Amino acid sequence: MNNRSEYKKTTTLKELTYSPKILIAWKQAIAGDKRIRKWLTENGYKELGIFCYALKNDFKAKEWLFKNGYPHLLALINAAEGDQKALLWLSNLKFELLFHMGKAADSYIESKKFLQLKDPLLLAISLEMEKV
Repeated sequence: MNNRSEYKKTTTLKELTYSPKILIAWKQAIAGDKRIRKWLTENGYKELGIFCYALKNDFKAKEWLFKNGYPHLLALINAAEGDQKALLWLSNLKFELLFHMGKAADSYIESKKFLQLKDPLLLAISLEMEKV
């Protein structure tokens, strides 16, 4: 099946609301901490654990994010890879922080400055994504 046609189907967007403790764990999982990634996956934050695999271009992980209500996390990954359609989608749906996280992870200084002022923890996550 054509990969692009899979992503054109509609899905429900699940809310992304996490405590600072969980965001710090996500940052560590992105950095490669397998123990924390496993903990996230098994303790109610499966999407954040799966995100780590999707960030490394695991197609099944990307598909899982899309099919399970997290296309905005998939768009974040695509935005970090410079995908203009993903950036436009995030912008149109008013995902301002995810938009800037994607751009910051793609080395855009303006978005790094924006996140530094708005949410330094999201900047730290973006900088970890930038390394991948």
